[in-house]
Amino acid sequence: MSDVLTCAKLTCGYGDLAVVRDLDLDLPAGEVIAVLGPNGAGKTTLLATIAGLLPRLSGDVLLDGEPLASFRPHRANRAGVVLVPDDRALFTTLTVAENLRAAAPRKGSGHDDVVDLFPALRKRWKLTAGALSGGEQQMLAMARALVQRPRVLLIDEMSMGLAPIIVEQLLPVVRKVADETGAVVVLVEQHVHLALEMADQAVVMVHGEVVLSGDARQLAGDPGRIEAAYLGAPVA
Repeated sequence: MSDVLTCAKLTCGYGDLAVVRDLDLDLPAGEVIAVLGPNGAGKTTLLATIAGLLPRLSGDVLLDGEPLASFRPHRANRAGVVLVPDDRALFTTLTVAENLRAAAPRKGSGHDDVVDLFPALRKRWKLTAGALSGGEQQMLAMARALVQRPRVLLIDEMSMGLAPIIVEQLLPVVRKVADETGAVVVLVEQHVHLALEMADQAVVMVHGEVVLSGDARQLAGDPGRIEAAYLGAPVA
């Protein structure tokens, strides 16, 4: 099976400052990878670079084997790379329906199947995004991303500010999307155990480098290695 998303020796950051160094990823269709690590590890920088919001310092990002241009977010989005940022970036004065219509790739694009994943949004259809609860806003941010039919879905801290019970409801949707559409999902998440239960593979980043990687379920069964990685201790 050919890979949908490839990062080859990717180095990225801000100006001349490298925040992520020599990162390699090879992700086939339907794969979910959990990107874990302490604050400042470079996780958000990685997602922003794949999405084209930050320039690459070196290395390559490929989609279906074709290189994506560096620092060209509109081209990345047209190719099928969609980012759900940690601040959700909703149009707070627009209604739920208007937010989804604004994101649809063409006028009149259906979004019923997307909304079916988040039934609570149907009851809020005519409310503005700013009037929604935090959980509902995150559902809308996810729905707005999915209506774009992503090949690669980048999710930055979906659980930010949400109760764990809401996160437990949202993560299975991510798994369902990957399984049913074949989208690659790169999930940055602070709820380590919940993310590992849902993901196929995982990496732990510390100071811009991958210090631990492997099958998500195997890593979930060895929490001591993950703790050691977070603390910067040697990982066997």
